[in-house]
Amino acid sequence: MAAKRDVQVRRIYEEAKDDDGARVLVDRIWPRGVSKGRAELDEWCKDISPSTELRTWYAHDPDKFDEFARRYRKELEEPPRDDALEHLKGMATEQRLTLLTATKNADISEAAVLAKVMRG
Repeated sequence: MAAKRDVQVRRIYEEAKDDDGARVLVDRIWPRGVSKGRAELDEWCKDISPSTELRTWYAHDPDKFDEFARRYRKELEEPPRDDALEHLKGMATEQRLTLLTATKNADISEAAVLAKVMRG
């Protein structure tokens, strides 16, 4: 039986909350206007982010989200993303994990895909 994972998704621009648990930025590029101190990160996991080609193709177009999610899940099976995913899964079995992204709509981001994958 798979371990239950408590994973949530938030924008990095939102204030940190006491119940965030481990805060991990999953974007490849550091978000504009956010200092390292204000981010209150436990980790910046760049290796988990989608490839530049996939991010560029997707461009956060809601009509492309389903195809983006399918392609990204496939990328998560390849190095180094597969190792990064296992690392995050391990973190999430020990405590709540908050995946952070700078995208305007976190519901159609790589963080949302990751959270769904991690929850099973």
